[in-house]
Amino acid sequence: MPEASRPPSAAPATSEQLLRQLEWTVIRRLDGLLQGDYRTMFRGAGIDLADLREYQHHDDVRHIDWNVTARLQQPYVRQFIEDRDLTAWFLLDLSGSVDFGSADVTKLSMSTGFVATLARVITRHGNRVAAMMYGTRVDTVLQPGSSRLHVLNLLQRMRAKRSPADAGAGTSLADLLKAAASVMKRRSLVFVVSDFISTPGWQDALARLARRHEVVAVRLFDPLEMALPDVGLVTVQDAETGEQLLIDAADPAFRERYAAIALDQEEALLDGLARSGADTLELATDEDLLGAMLRFAALRRRRARIRSSGRFPADLHPVAA
Repeated sequence: MPEASRPPSAAPATSEQLLRQLEWTVIRRLDGLLQGDYRTMFRGAGIDLADLREYQHHDDVRHIDWNVTARLQQPYVRQFIEDRDLTAWFLLDLSGSVDFGSADVTKLSMSTGFVATLARVITRHGNRVAAMMYGTRVDTVLQPGSSRLHVLNLLQRMRAKRSPADAGAGTSLADLLKAAASVMKRRSLVFVVSDFISTPGWQDALARLARRHEVVAVRLFDPLEMALPDVGLVTVQDAETGEQLLIDAADPAFRERYAAIALDQEEALLDGLARSGADTLELATDEDLLGAMLRFAALRRRRARIRSSGRFPADLHPVAA
């Protein structure tokens, strides 16, 4: 993996140094590779009526024109001229579990690099970013802004260490999502950046958020969370609660049970994300950050094609069993 596009294992001393490093190693290369594709990636919420067309799967039901629908006995939706003024919200899970990383890079450092890059790309093209942060509770709300200084403020708040008093509490991602729903009055582009290690209930809250806003769930994970290596006797600690447990990772049966449980949890997580209606982008700690940004651009282009054509790409059609 090219070192230039990985989050640094030893984080720069300041947010300014981190942002400058990303501007040289990722954002500048991203500019060249996207070649003016920002209009597809970031679309504002329209305000001027442009046309009517038949309702298609994934259309926003709030745009249905009920008068036309009643006359023609077929659902029709209103189409709007785009307003380029976009506000992007980052809902950031900064709980204990995102501090984990099996190699040199933690989920938190991947989250920081991704958010810094995306926030700078968005603000450089005249749009605004805002953030809501969760440690053990929703403790920070950063109102929308569009300057480089605003992005630096966002990074500084993300990189601030949690207080020791915060340790020992579990994560309720639903609290973050519900708080965001009450704050975001205007339709926005929303990034939920989390490992989704949480008490139950976030699935319904995410689905409600996705019905009103355009939501991208950025799922952080580490390969070690899926498979336990043979490292003998080792003490592990729950990053959320601080509870410690001595395990025998040399036992093949134990590692098999670990993998089976991890697979069940993975399937439940992905099913919850799929049912929410949000787009999903997976971000691993061993991944190239530039590659992740290009996958995000491809995701946005695909979403734009679905929106404009009302049809799924062939590779997204469900396959009959």
